[in-house]
Amino acid sequence: QVQLVESGGGLVQAGGSLRLSCAASGNIFRINTMAWYRQAPGKQRELVATITSSPTTNYADSVKGRFTISRDNAKNIWYIQMNSLKPEDTAVYYCYAVIQTVQTRPYTYQFWGQGTQVTVSP
Repeated sequence: QVQLVESGGGLVQAGGSLRLSCAASGNIFRINTMAWYRQAPGKQRELVATITSSPTTNYADSVKGRFTISRDNAKNIWYIQMNSLKPEDTAVYYCYAVIQTVQTRPYTYQFWGQGTQVTVSP
């Protein structure tokens, strides 16, 4: 069984910074893609950033230049550093991963964290 656990959410003023972490645990063979999504009230969940095993990164246009995704392969942890936060960044942030488990490799499965609230006040 694989679990993803986020941490680091909270309340911050506009212009401030937060760093979210996602730790994956379980019978993991390889984590291919790691990502962060977010969902604001009344809106659909949207992709924020991804990082592959290369590593290659991609960002939503709305966060380019402000957010940075990174990963620690040895610890199966990935991060998103969020700078210059805006009230419109307020959302529940979810980590996501495409993982090969020890039992199911080479097949991959998608996993989600439980979400962490980020609130940016004006």
